[in-house]
Amino acid sequence: MSKTILITGVSSGLGRAFAKEALAVGHLVVGTVRNQDQIADFEALAPGRTTGLLLEVTDAAAVSRAVEYVKESIGPVDVLISNAGYGVEGTVEESSMDDLRHQFDVNVHGTVATIKAVLPSMRRRRTGHIVTVSSMAGLTALPGVAFYGASKFAVEGITASLAQEVAHLGIHVTALALGAFRTDWAGRSMTRVPRTISDYDTVFDPIRAARRTKDGNQTGDPARAAKALLTVLVL
Repeated sequence: MSKTILITGVSSGLGRAFAKEALAVGHLVVGTVRNQDQIADFEALAPGRTTGLLLEVTDAAAVSRAVEYVKESIGPVDVLISNAGYGVEGTVEESSMDDLRHQFDVNVHGTVATIKAVLPSMRRRRTGHIVTVSSMAGLTALPGVAFYGASKFAVEGITASLAQEVAHLGIHVTALALGAFRTDWAGRSMTRVPRTISDYDTVFDPIRAARRTKDGNQTGDPARAAKALLTVLVL
């Protein structure tokens, strides 16, 4: 039976792979993008079964309106995959407070806003599955990505608490703590903080260089991750 799946951040990477796999097995997919010209590209994946929405996940009111639009024009969201996010790379001292705020605005506040938007309908219907896209950096602290890791530690904690709060309501909750995949995370989607303090050169410079080298060559295949996710979803 076809389900309505809402995926944030479908223009590329894991979000795109999740969408393609869900479409391949017959589901309806609503995907959010940040640029208007990405809507037609996404909807062309499966005309009639894809809906692209322009959305900035840091705008909680806009997130609520988007979910309401989906409910009224397509139907209630059966599965949420909160995928939209990015990484800040830099040492704690060299990274700014604005870097920290925006990292949390997108990765944490955006995730929570999207969860809160779909929860009332899932709770009333006593069904649904919420998936948050986390990271191995949310389980083990890594140098050079402290702000990103902290945001994913937060996502892990929120997801674990949510799972316990809604289990008796028939709502399933899953966190994906992913490793290195061939996405744009380490490329155009990453904010690289400028270097200003030479004391960190010996620790941080090799990390930044290695990440640049590995960008696009990571062992993880987004398509395989998508197939694995679809086997986990309760549909």
